[in-house]
Amino acid sequence: MSDIDSATTAERVEMYSVASNDPTGTLIDTSAVTDADIEQINRMMQAFSALRDAERASVEASAKYMALSEVDMRALHFIMVSENQQRMVTASLISGHLKISPATTTKLLDRLERGGHIYRKPHPTDRRSLQILISDETRTSAYETVGKLQSRRFHAAARLTPEEREVVIRFLNDMAQEIDMKHADWGQGA
Repeated sequence: MSDIDSATTAERVEMYSVASNDPTGTLIDTSAVTDADIEQINRMMQAFSALRDAERASVEASAKYMALSEVDMRALHFIMVSENQQRMVTASLISGHLKISPATTTKLLDRLERGGHIYRKPHPTDRRSLQILISDETRTSAYETVGKLQSRRFHAAARLTPEEREVVIRFLNDMAQEIDMKHADWGQGA
């Protein structure tokens, strides 16, 4: 049996449990939390890990299937969603959304256009700008592959009651605020 086989059949390491990450209580004071609460929180963190793993696998498989990078995929998704919302897409909008420089955006768009994923046409109201559009082939391919898989998230959310969805929304928003980089001096400007 290879090391990889052993790793896949071995019990999953508790990567996100409180005890695994903070055995001495340096980071988290758990004195006011019951053991049952800690166990439930550990299971929540493991569920987050499973979701991140599933998302990562989906992104990697999608990018491989379409022979694109993750940034390329994010750009195409932005263009498709913008078109679905009847918004005109320009290079500057893509640059702002992806938080990349105009020069990097130009290289990205050139690559996507060479691959037949997008096309450019004159902007109808701004002669200095070009409108970026998704090709029909790429839209169809994305919908039939990545889109179908990602749309399954809706079903998981729909199985919850309205009250449960509100709890999840509140929790996810709170979690996003808690781990926002504004709380990390070491990460400012990174």
